[in-house]
Amino acid sequence: MESVETSQKALIVDEDPGLLALLRFGLEQDGFTVVTVQDGREAVRTSYDSHPDVIILDVALEDADGWDVCRRLRSMSDVPIIVLSSSGDEHDVIRALSLGADEYLTKPRGLEELKARVRAVLRRAKISRMEAWRPIYDDGTLRIDLVNAAVTRHGEVIHLTPTESRLLTSLLSRRGEVVPHRELLINAWGPEYAEAVDYLSVYIRYLREKLEEDPSNPQYIRTRWGIGYYFAGDGSPGPDDMRG
Repeated sequence: MESVETSQKALIVDEDPGLLALLRFGLEQDGFTVVTVQDGREAVRTSYDSHPDVIILDVALEDADGWDVCRRLRSMSDVPIIVLSSSGDEHDVIRALSLGADEYLTKPRGLEELKARVRAVLRRAKISRMEAWRPIYDDGTLRIDLVNAAVTRHGEVIHLTPTESRLLTSLLSRRGEVVPHRELLINAWGPEYAEAVDYLSVYIRYLREKLEEDPSNPQYIRTRWGIGYYFAGDGSPGPDDMRG
C-alpha cells in the first residue's frame, strides 16, 4: 500500500451511498482523511470549509447541475478534480476538461485503479507547486509571467487552468524546440498518460484559444505533425514551421 501524507484530504461527491462507502474505505486505507457528500450544493460548501487536496465528483446529481458544481469548485481553488461519470461520451469528456477537471473516468472503475488515479493527480499537483523554474515571456502583445502566475494579452488578464499552466511551462522551457507528445503528457499529467495524445490535443486547443490572435493560424504554439509542439513566440520560423 502506498501511503500519503496525513494532511491529505479527499472530498467525494456522489449520490450512491454504496460507492461512497467503498471509496471511503479504500482511500482511508491509503492514509487519506475522507469527507463524503451526496448533495451538489453541499459539495461546494463542504469544499470551502474543509479545503480538500483532491475532489472526486460524479456530475450526475439530482439536486444540482453537476457541471455547474464542477465549474464552481474550480473557480474556488486549483485543487485536482476527478470527474466520475457513467457516460463515456466524448462531448462529456471535453466538457469536463474545459470546466477545469484534471481527470475524467467512466464508471464502473476498479478501486485500485481509482486510487492510482488519485495518487497521479496529487503527484502532478505537487510537482507543479514545487517547480522552481518559471520563465517570463513578453513580446509587447503577450506577456507570460509564471513567477506570479500572470498571463496577459493586450493587457487583458488570461486565466489558465493548472494543466494549461504546466503545458505552457513545458513549452516555454524549451522555446524554439519541438517538445515530443510523450514529454508534454508526462509533464502535464504524469507517466500514466504518456500515450494519451487525445488529452494533449484538447488542451493545446484550449491554450491556443486563450493565447493566439487567430487560433486556426497559431503564431505561438505550433505543431510538428506526428512528433509534438513547440513555442515559437517571436513569430520566426521554427523547426519545419508547421502552424497547425
